[in-house]
Amino acid sequence: MKNTIKNILLLALMLQICATSTAQKVSPEPSIFDYGKMWTFEDAPVGYWNEEYGFNATPEWIEASRMSALRFASWCSASFVSPDGLIMTNHHCSNGEMPKLMKEGEDFNSNGFYAPTLADERKDEGLFVEQLVMIADITDDVNALVAKASNDSEVAVMRDSAFNVVKRKYGAMDGWQNLRLQTITYYSGGKYSLYGYKRYDDIRLVFIPELDLGFYGGDPDNFTFPRYNLDVTFWRAYENGKPANTSANYFKFNPEGAVEGETVFVIGNPGSTERYRTVSQLEYDRENRYNIRLESMTELHAELSAQYDKNPSPELLDQIFGLSNGMKAIGGIIEGLHDPVLMSRKQKLEDETKRKSGKGELWDQLANTYEELADYGAEINLLSPSGLNGGIMGYMHQLSNYKNMVAGGADEADIAKQMEVVKEGASIMQDKSEIGKFTNLMSKMNKYASADDTYVKGLFRSGSFSSAFGKMVGASALANPQKIGKALKPKKLVKSKDPLLTMADQLTGRYNEAAMKYQSSSPERRVLEGKISKLVYESNKGKLPPDATFTLRIADGVVQDYNYNGTKAPYKTTFYGLYDRHYSHGQKAPWSLPERWLNPPAELLSKPLNFVSTNDIIGGNSGSAIINTKGEAVGLIFDGNIESLPGNFIYEPTFNRAVSVHAGGITAALEYIYKADRLVKELTGR
Repeated sequence: MKNTIKNILLLALMLQICATSTAQKVSPEPSIFDYGKMWTFEDAPVGYWNEEYGFNATPEWIEASRMSALRFASWCSASFVSPDGLIMTNHHCSNGEMPKLMKEGEDFNSNGFYAPTLADERKDEGLFVEQLVMIADITDDVNALVAKASNDSEVAVMRDSAFNVVKRKYGAMDGWQNLRLQTITYYSGGKYSLYGYKRYDDIRLVFIPELDLGFYGGDPDNFTFPRYNLDVTFWRAYENGKPANTSANYFKFNPEGAVEGETVFVIGNPGSTERYRTVSQLEYDRENRYNIRLESMTELHAELSAQYDKNPSPELLDQIFGLSNGMKAIGGIIEGLHDPVLMSRKQKLEDETKRKSGKGELWDQLANTYEELADYGAEINLLSPSGLNGGIMGYMHQLSNYKNMVAGGADEADIAKQMEVVKEGASIMQDKSEIGKFTNLMSKMNKYASADDTYVKGLFRSGSFSSAFGKMVGASALANPQKIGKALKPKKLVKSKDPLLTMADQLTGRYNEAAMKYQSSSPERRVLEGKISKLVYESNKGKLPPDATFTLRIADGVVQDYNYNGTKAPYKTTFYGLYDRHYSHGQKAPWSLPERWLNPPAELLSKPLNFVSTNDIIGGNSGSAIINTKGEAVGLIFDGNIESLPGNFIYEPTFNRAVSVHAGGITAALEYIYKADRLVKELTGR
């Protein structure tokens, strides 16, 4: 028996040693790169790149990279990839535009689209891309005008005025005329930039694959790797009815694609990060923001999924996917906020800045404001008239607004109009589905409300809100179609003690109190956040990238595998894996393949399809080109792995990976499956 125990202990020790020696570990020590690598083009860290990668990025290389990149409408990134205005972006960035382009009897989701000639390319009315052609540092201009502010509360007003002055000044200068001008605030006012965009608004579809390929694996595979996704679309920009001449600025498409260990850069428009939030703000987010939102989204997802099972529709499916995407993203952020190593690193960075600046009281003041807001966290999330909170909560606001209009002596015509709104909305009180949602909402309020929120506890005095609410509805004239007209008459309403009206007053009153608290503290919080962000920026000698603002950035990284799930993810996947996934899942959606894919040529199977790299990305980067040091497009960003989701507040490259479509996979699919010879020749010259 002793020998058995001894052998077990030895085996356990060996396994532990093996795991320790092979697994990557997240460092407990903070890094300057915890703030990320989403560099602005005006502050590209060429010295660091040279030291880290041995790559000397010349001013010409940087300008060519900037001018080849695009912002795709108002939601994604893209780039020019040929001298004739050819644009590359993601399928998921483009698919929402397809209903406008399909002719009767066409189904791009099932069959995809390819234009064999220029004449076949489909114009998308309303779609546009923007190219960042001019940049100016306007910090001194803005600060000189804002310096006239007598106190912190005047800064925001004077800053907006200063922006307008600067725009007029630059808008009249050579090179800036006829551009769309955008002012950007970095580091909460530590720096200001002015961007000038050229807009292309004649955009035509060249190629999009079937949905089964563009969104292969569906929601289950979202935010994962290994991955097998042909998430690509090609468009073309036209000027004066002809393909735009972009010969001066485009990423030459490299059909060999990315290779392991290669230095690569993602050039696109990351949407939003919150890496300059303090630890107290992140703790507030964890306990009073993300958790409540995730619970509400999960409930709505279950409801819509049940509706879809009964009556499927593309619109409903889009909503479900959007919720699924958001749920994974928020869940990943929450997990990161509960990670003691990541949070410890944030705390150490914060303590270091406090020490360098000698102004730790700013962090204390901000922490105090969030401690006060925590008492209202449940109300601001759950008692708002948001669609996430269901129809009855919205009706509570309509009812309360009507009473306030009557009590405040509003115009009779406005009162009459609002009365009709309340009358028409009252039927929701009989909707069993909405009653169920409202019951769940109040259960969440009971769960998350502060201990002194007696109005909520009172609703559960009998132990069952469902029972108590049922009695309220039964006793309310406002829920009775025969009595509601009389009950809503202004004179009657002013003296009314109707139980639903009383509850509406309590719930909306508490929400309005919470909203006022957030609103009134906002100026103070913004000022403190600004001062802290500037101190962080200055204490690191300006070597940190700012938070993402859906403006053009360049992020360096390396094509690299990583450890996951007890094994190792390869840096790339191949079409072999795509077919294995198809058959391993029984040829069922979302892993099924269209008929034209079912008999692939042998040459296709070993071609790379997707790959991962350490580049720093976030939502908005979708459609970004990933380029090598030669300025060649070697891939196309479309996602991050599940481990990248804490990147909202901290960048950690040990496991964080950007997921891209490999340029070799794009070329192979176009050549072997779609027979898109014209497009292949334009991209590769062959």
